[in-house]
Amino acid sequence: MLQISFSPETLPDGGALALLLAEGQDRPAIFAEADKATSGALSRAAEADDFTGKDGTTCVVLAPGAGFSRIVLIGIGKLDAFGAKEAEAAGGVAASVFGAQEKATVALGNVPQGFAASVAQGAVLGAYHFSLYHSAPTVEKKHRLAAVSVLTADPAAAEAAFAPLSAVARGVILTRDLVTEPANVLNPEEFTARVTTLRSLGLEVEVLEQAEMEKLGFGALLGVAQGSANAPRTVIMRWNGGAKDEAPLAFIGKGVTFDSGGISIKPAAGMEEMKEDMAGAATVTGLMTALAGRKAKVNAVGVIGLVENMVSGTAQRPGDVVRSASGQTIEVLNTDAEGRLVLADILWYARERFAPKLMVDLATLTGAIIISLGHEYAGLFSNNDDLSANLTAAGAATGDKLWRLPMGAEYDAMLKSDIADMKNIGGRPGGSITAAQFLKRFVGETPWAHLDIAGTAWSKTPRNGQPKGATGFGVRLLNEFVQKNYENA
Repeated sequence: MLQISFSPETLPDGGALALLLAEGQDRPAIFAEADKATSGALSRAAEADDFTGKDGTTCVVLAPGAGFSRIVLIGIGKLDAFGAKEAEAAGGVAASVFGAQEKATVALGNVPQGFAASVAQGAVLGAYHFSLYHSAPTVEKKHRLAAVSVLTADPAAAEAAFAPLSAVARGVILTRDLVTEPANVLNPEEFTARVTTLRSLGLEVEVLEQAEMEKLGFGALLGVAQGSANAPRTVIMRWNGGAKDEAPLAFIGKGVTFDSGGISIKPAAGMEEMKEDMAGAATVTGLMTALAGRKAKVNAVGVIGLVENMVSGTAQRPGDVVRSASGQTIEVLNTDAEGRLVLADILWYARERFAPKLMVDLATLTGAIIISLGHEYAGLFSNNDDLSANLTAAGAATGDKLWRLPMGAEYDAMLKSDIADMKNIGGRPGGSITAAQFLKRFVGETPWAHLDIAGTAWSKTPRNGQPKGATGFGVRLLNEFVQKNYENA
């Protein structure tokens, strides 16, 4: 993870420097100092590039003199629309434009001092890269950045504010790492092993092996797993930071470490992306890491179901009927609609065992949500208006945006089975909605929300100062949701 430090607001002695400049504002004193030190190179470059500070724009000045290798002007837009989310994006852009520099400096410029820590968090996340499987000589030079110093009037205050944000950043990075790992490495056993290392943060970690799940009646989850040589796991993470007897918040994640589609096999084109089908479980893991890392004053439990959905002589067949842990039976018409089967058992288990205040599940559940919302928003489905509103607000604050879609009894008829209590698909119309209606049958009266993150867990292009690839979507959202609604109440 990128090393962050905070230093007084004085012009550094050369090196790589980023200046954050607002649109429609006077240029700050540090710009004038840097411009003078470089014999007017910055003002000339800004004029030649028509740089006005518009949000997301940059002006890169290479070797401007005075010992500077590069100075980058970064536009942050209008100050009246600027907040923590925008500060984080600016920090991410700064980290992405430092080239092959190993160390760099970010000057807040026009950014209000209170956002120094958010700029630093953005830099940490913007500098993220996954190069574990590159041979050492081929690692790109642009990934050499190891340390960033943020200039601020009050370094001590910024350092204190950054401590909890750093814990959240670690959770996002862990989520990104897990989602990026190839499926031949990150199978259910290896995923479980990585979660158990989080005990060092104070998390309680419990693992349910296949025999224990059989005793609990996890027929839906185990049906998905039965075609794979890699045995399934259910992993429970607990953070006890609140009152001793207070009911926890429960977060549930789909963890299909590879989804071939089973006998209802997926097309070959794009199947490599199905290593990402465990992003919901990765997000829950990252969230629990963040809560433990910043010592959140709340009780929380994370439950993740880890399976592979593979094709073999023992694989589940279309037309099979399985009995879920709730006792409800499911006719499996399509083995590629497997994530809801995994969630059915662990949602019920979390509800029955922990009696939580609420449950939020995350899953790369349906391609239909991408058709509906593209890659801008995750789908939100819920049985509780207050929970929905609070999650939506947290998403707006962090940039992990949610859009609520309808639910209702009208959709239940689409799940009616002739030979079981329900079938696992409802046809193409409203596919994301019928998937949520299916899940709702396993949550009872507990306040519950389902986040379909199929369109947001991975980005094929850099966005908002963040690199392409796994996004870590949901970690910051849920951390904000917990902090604003259950720690500061």
